[in-house]
Amino acid sequence: MKAEKDKIVSLHYTLTDDGGVTLDSSRGREPLSYLHGHGNIIRGLEAALEGNEAGFSSSVQVVPADGYGEYNPQAVFEVPREQFPPNETIQVGMQVQGESPDGVLNFTVLAVNEKGVVLDANHPMAGKNLNFEVEVLEVRDATAQELSHGHVHPHGHDH
Repeated sequence: MKAEKDKIVSLHYTLTDDGGVTLDSSRGREPLSYLHGHGNIIRGLEAALEGNEAGFSSSVQVVPADGYGEYNPQAVFEVPREQFPPNETIQVGMQVQGESPDGVLNFTVLAVNEKGVVLDANHPMAGKNLNFEVEVLEVRDATAQELSHGHVHPHGHDH
């Protein structure tokens, strides 16, 4: 069976940056399982897995446009310090959330000063090549429930 729309694909992966530093890996954990063709993993990796069967293994480089997007310097901005609770410790590198008309947004704190907090709305991996070592372990038909929910239920869970 091939990885194609409406199939459940299970795989092991290791993700590294261009310097070879491991950013994430499923090795030693449960494999990643996803519903193919429904945007549940980054576009570039899903495209590279399209049409492959269990046993497929490969090195896949996903460029920013097919991963988390290009880095947008205009997504960096400063907000007044008083928009944060007065007793909350804000540190460089921490993730904070804010609300917008489109829902909850995540930001990375780049700098903190007396006047404000500099936030970055880019995804932490925006602008980076993503280098995957992948091994497809299984491809199966999705259940009717998985198709109706748009995601995998690895242990048959019900909502």
